Amino acid sequence: MLTNSTKKRIQEILNRISNDQVISIEERLYLQRLADKDQTVASWLHKARRKQQYPQNNSGIDQLLDDLSLGAIDQDDSYLPGKDDLGDWFRGAPSWLGRS
Repeated sequence: MLTNSTKKRIQEILNRISNDQVISIEERLYLQRLADKDQTVASWLHKARRKQQYPQNNSGIDQLLDDLSLGAIDQDDSYLPGKDDLGDWFRGAPSWLGRS
């Protein structure tokens, strides 16, 4: 459970990310640690990074993908079946996605 002050700090950092403003490495590490532990924070971070990458107002399927926090943020995040090893591609997945 996040405190109100933690949420406020997270939202301030995410706002700067989405507006393509500078954030410190300490802020990035802080945010990533929280995102690794909390799926809600991970979703917020995903949305902020997509907004940073694609600042224009999306409509249709792009907006749906943004709202659901789906789709690759970076072009390099896409799996290429003939070129990539599937196990290596999932290596950077969040811990909650692992086998049960």
